[in-house]
Amino acid sequence: MEIKLSTRMRRFGGSFIGMFRCLPCVLLATMTGSLHAAETGGVTAVRATDFLDSIGTQSAISVRGENLKNTIACAQYLGARWFRAGIEGNVPIEQFIQLHQQAGLRFSWGLGSGGTNLTKLIETAHQMANAGALLAFEGPNEPNNWGFTYEGQAGGRDKSWLPVAKLQSDLYKAVKSDPLLKKYPVWSITEGGAETDNVGLQFLTIPTGAGCLMPDGAQFADFANVHNYFYHPNAPGLEDNKTWNAADPSSACKVDGLYGEYGLTWACHFRGYSETDLATLPRVTTETGTTIGGSITEEIHALNLLSLFLDQFKRGWSFTCVYLLRDRVDEAGNQQFGYYKPDYSPRLAAVYLHNLTTILADSDLLSQPGSLNYSIPEEPATVHDLLLQKSNGTFDLVVWGEQLSGTNSVTVNLGQTCTSIRVYDPTVGVTPVETRQNVNSLTLPMSNHPLIIAIPANVRQK
Repeated sequence: MEIKLSTRMRRFGGSFIGMFRCLPCVLLATMTGSLHAAETGGVTAVRATDFLDSIGTQSAISVRGENLKNTIACAQYLGARWFRAGIEGNVPIEQFIQLHQQAGLRFSWGLGSGGTNLTKLIETAHQMANAGALLAFEGPNEPNNWGFTYEGQAGGRDKSWLPVAKLQSDLYKAVKSDPLLKKYPVWSITEGGAETDNVGLQFLTIPTGAGCLMPDGAQFADFANVHNYFYHPNAPGLEDNKTWNAADPSSACKVDGLYGEYGLTWACHFRGYSETDLATLPRVTTETGTTIGGSITEEIHALNLLSLFLDQFKRGWSFTCVYLLRDRVDEAGNQQFGYYKPDYSPRLAAVYLHNLTTILADSDLLSQPGSLNYSIPEEPATVHDLLLQKSNGTFDLVVWGEQLSGTNSVTVNLGQTCTSIRVYDPTVGVTPVETRQNVNSLTLPMSNHPLIIAIPANVRQK
């Protein structure tokens, strides 16, 4: 799918969308839990599989210089669980199904850039659903850059966005009226904050009295869909909490975040959801990432893409897709976005993500996550935590730092004595870097990457 023009132009300050300059733009229950575990009786874990399922990337699969065999191998190595895809392009449907069968991938299924063929979208989605490969539906990609004509009316870009809204509304109706497909979520369009007239795409369902051009009650999506690239003209340089800040659902976000698309649109300032509503709005990211170049070294690229998935999940994003699996070889300019170079050799980002998904690997669904009465007193602003639990009962407490230099000494109180714990570092490998016995707390040196504390359920004691 060709979807990269607009994001590259935003990343490097291109003039094509200069008139649509961005404005400065859910916390999960565990977000503040580590600070108050003692008062609340413990922090409830999140299924490790739910976090792993959120990890996605994008690939041309078998066109644009890529080939299916290598795509399968790369996806397996990374531990990615889904790809952004759709009817745009010339990839045979059988190859998507093969990727599902051999690499366990599912696919968000969309119209792509400038596409309007709902009939084809629904027909091919049936094949994907019957194979177990369908994840969700996605609306048009970045209509601010890829205009189209729908029902005889040109829309998007600097024209009226009524055709965009009508197409998205019709997509939603087509999916929800289909007996096989109605259970799958619909993700909205991307860069809806660029709408030139108030058609209501800043809502999933237009509320009563919103005063939009589309009628009250018009339904567009089940999830908001954002391209929150963390390097942006409004936030161009290296900084602490780089990916954490880009995942912020509030108006504090400086990139193309949730607020600028669904709170107060960044082009014409149409009012959408309140910041309170945005905090719990269902949401996904279908593009984010960065190129390597200048101050963004291969190591920074790898660290950014590692913290990204943790930040996004922690801050309420159900699914996150990184652009790109492998560098493009058919586009001019800086194309060093990929986990893999054009010859399919892995960058550090691929190695680090492989290590993380291997350490956290879990394929079975835990029926009821437990809780752990841990706490991190005086947790620094650049340190974050997420409690996961595997189907075998093991807790994986992920603690990660996002500061450019220096180290914080962080104490983790486990709330009980544990006969044995293991500490992993995904920037080092997949085996424990430390094992401790009979501990109820430990001190960790936190800098710019995650550490995982594995606490087997059968070795905990009060």
